[in-house]
Amino acid sequence: MQLKNKNKSYGRIFSKVSGLIAGRIFAIIGLVLTVTVVVWLTLNTITLRSRADGKIDAILVLGGSIQREIHVAELAKQYPQTPILISQGSQEPCIWLIFQKARAPMQQVVLEKCAQSTFGNFYFTLPILKSRQVHRLKVITSPTHLPRAQWLAQILLGSHGIWVDVELVNEKGIPGNRESWLKTTLDVTRSLIWAFISHFYQPQCTAIISLVSVDIENWKRRGFVCEHQAHL
Repeated sequence: MQLKNKNKSYGRIFSKVSGLIAGRIFAIIGLVLTVTVVVWLTLNTITLRSRADGKIDAILVLGGSIQREIHVAELAKQYPQTPILISQGSQEPCIWLIFQKARAPMQQVVLEKCAQSTFGNFYFTLPILKSRQVHRLKVITSPTHLPRAQWLAQILLGSHGIWVDVELVNEKGIPGNRESWLKTTLDVTRSLIWAFISHFYQPQCTAIISLVSVDIENWKRRGFVCEHQAHL
């Protein structure tokens, strides 16, 4: 009986000691992770601030309004050497005609056709921007797309040291993006999660099209329709 009681006592002591050790290990791990995150955030903030005054490395157009594409065609004449990335915008021949009508250079324009949402715009363009070593980015969108588009850009791109300037283009008619706080909350939440995951894994869009490669004659034979606002 005494032996059994001693064994029980030893068992309780061992459990308490094990619990204390495990608690301290988790506390140390938590402290290390917290310090790591704080240090990373501090360094990333310093990096972002240093890039805020640099030159514009690229222009990103968020699809949803042909007015944004008309606007960026005019910008292309001011920034003829700056890469322009249009994420899931109008059909390829429509964008081609917009640039031709504006007499804007096309060689630096790339169309990304994988995104199906605002989150997808940044999800798929981030690897492209990283591969081009973009440090300061101009994002073209519309007032009706705020604040969600700006917050997602700052979270997803900012976490990789890319400073974001947002330039707004007014839309005509029914907005291409309908905002709600539910949509904004969901997108911001998954952006915060992806901001961490994207440092270890980044998807590659397989539908990347150079604007100069668009076969406009083939499209004319097939037929296509552009938004009337472009007056093409």
